[in-house]
Amino acid sequence: MATLSFASNKSHVVASAQRIPWYLWCVTLAVTSVTIGAHWDVSWHRSIGRDTFWTPAHMAIYACGVLAGIACGYLIFATTVLRRPELVASSVRVFGLRAPLGAFLAAWGGIVMLTSAPFDNWWHNAYGLDVKIISPPHVVLMLGIWAICLGSLLLVLGQMNRAQGRQHQHLQWIILYFGGLLLVLNMFFRMEYVWDVYLHNAIAYKAMALGVPLYFATLWHASRFRFASTVASAIYILFGIGLILLLPLFPAAPKLGPVLHNVTQFIPPKFPILLIAPALALDLLWSRSQKWNAWLTALISGPVFILTLVAVEWPFANFLMTKAAENRFFATGYFSYFAPADSPDVLRIFLRPQHGLELWSGLLTAMLFASVCVLLGQKLGGWMREVKR
Repeated sequence: MATLSFASNKSHVVASAQRIPWYLWCVTLAVTSVTIGAHWDVSWHRSIGRDTFWTPAHMAIYACGVLAGIACGYLIFATTVLRRPELVASSVRVFGLRAPLGAFLAAWGGIVMLTSAPFDNWWHNAYGLDVKIISPPHVVLMLGIWAICLGSLLLVLGQMNRAQGRQHQHLQWIILYFGGLLLVLNMFFRMEYVWDVYLHNAIAYKAMALGVPLYFATLWHASRFRFASTVASAIYILFGIGLILLLPLFPAAPKLGPVLHNVTQFIPPKFPILLIAPALALDLLWSRSQKWNAWLTALISGPVFILTLVAVEWPFANFLMTKAAENRFFATGYFSYFAPADSPDVLRIFLRPQHGLELWSGLLTAMLFASVCVLLGQKLGGWMREVKR
């Protein structure tokens, strides 16, 4: 009987050790909420206008700060006050408090996010109902969001780096899911530079070169997954297509003027950039270059990223300008209620298209940016592989 009881207790301990802690699910939900909320908010601006601060889209965004605060507040309290042994062993000390490093970073991000809310409301009341993504209160909000995302990623990575067996595999897939959502956010903040009418101008490729390759390299090294960049890009594309298919199903009507287009439903985002092609190219390259010098890998990765991206996106952008793309899937026939009739977006023409030397000089600069970002991503991803606290 005693033997059976001991075996039962041992099985319970093993099962508990394999279980994903609730606070990791909580921060995963937080990042999911802000990713959905950010795109919903832009659609709200384009379809209805900023009629009030208390929109469901805003609530989804700020729920991220609340959820991160709950999870990280618990971690700080349970480690500092309750002194839970399993948490203390994986904690760091900050201003006399103890918790995993990611918890402090995400908690700070939650505070910054919630602080930005009244700032954003005041800004709109003082300076107008703008539709720009980049504004002072939005910059504060972005800092909070990125702090939560990075802190949450470090929390999951720390757990994964300490885990073994099935729990390690499950956490690896959570990391890849995080990767997809963070790529969605990464591209969200570049939206104004990678609009489809900009895709025959080097500025769009420079915007993507500054950040996306760093992100790919970091995720590839930190996750220990051979096709990490490809999986993240697939999630990014599926997320974008999901928004395109779902948002227009819900009715909406402009509440601000001037109304230049008769909008009757939520306006979806543009079709996602085909990042999966350069992501797959980089994954294959990095799988075969693990013994190469880091500088050589980065030097080759930059041109591979840009040239592969241009090879698929340039002709695809041509397609997006045609009548064949004006359907429910590619969604080029949806326009913001305030879009002028003579704008390149409505006319479906490229804005300041580049050719020849002007284009290639810009793309060479983008390649340099991408190579530097890959080098930094290798270093950052290598550091993240060692994170355990």
